[in-house]
Amino acid sequence: MPVTQKDLMIKPKDALLKGHFACAGCGSALAFRHAIGSVADKAVLVVPASCASVYQGSGKGVAFNVPTINTAFAASDAVASGISRALKKKGKDDLKVIVWGGDGSAADIGIATEIGACDRQENILHVMYSNNVYGNTGGQRSGDTMIGARTTTTPKGNTTPRKMVPFIMMANNARYVATASSAYLEDFVEKFQKALSFEGFKFIQIDISCPPNWRSDSALSIEISRLGVQTGIWPLFEWDRETNTAVLSRPGKKYGDKANRKPISDWTSLQGRFRGITDEELIALEKDTERQWNFIRKFM
Repeated sequence: MPVTQKDLMIKPKDALLKGHFACAGCGSALAFRHAIGSVADKAVLVVPASCASVYQGSGKGVAFNVPTINTAFAASDAVASGISRALKKKGKDDLKVIVWGGDGSAADIGIATEIGACDRQENILHVMYSNNVYGNTGGQRSGDTMIGARTTTTPKGNTTPRKMVPFIMMANNARYVATASSAYLEDFVEKFQKALSFEGFKFIQIDISCPPNWRSDSALSIEISRLGVQTGIWPLFEWDRETNTAVLSRPGKKYGDKANRKPISDWTSLQGRFRGITDEELIALEKDTERQWNFIRKFM
């Protein structure tokens, strides 16, 4: 059944309490509130080093209102695997083990244990929230950084194509893989709950805004994420291992046709990290965007 606005309301047990430390306009905190809130009484959370390690707060002021274990960058999926197996032995299969971390972990430092958990088909869901940078350690380039983006380690613009983690997970036989956007929360929550209904390793990558590192207006966070879909930069799809078929999601379906997309410059122009982007970099970014779409079409 489609997710309704009523379904998106936070449960009586809020997953994210007031007073958290997330930056204004943070897409991760917004997505967390809705997704984790939809299963708050059943969630067991594992958080690798990331912005979520910080915005949850500390001590008596912690804002995550679900059981949470914080881990090192590389350990999250190994820790989640152990928790999942222990819960199964105790007959508590109704609890949902969820990894909530950024692209620094999921695309780079933690990808080894992530792939290992996928290979073993551990019964966990890994949500990779992508702000395309190491958000809480200085804004360094990650494997998910866009071509042309200025970061602290690529001050003249990143030249390396993005690491397409969803397709890596598909190649490693994940049970379910999807992409989402903080601009389309109904679509994200629907995929989130669907993923949790499957046994085995599941993976969702969600585009989330990061005003400090994107050097953007926090009031434009949703608009920028929406443009990410409308320009084709961020394809929305889901893939089921049982059918080995990728399906474009309703909010982004028409952007599979390049003729329906808005210019990528509409998206880059709202972010200071792309200030000074050259025509050559913009063309390279457009080609890398089409590379993603070509991968998706192979499974349609």
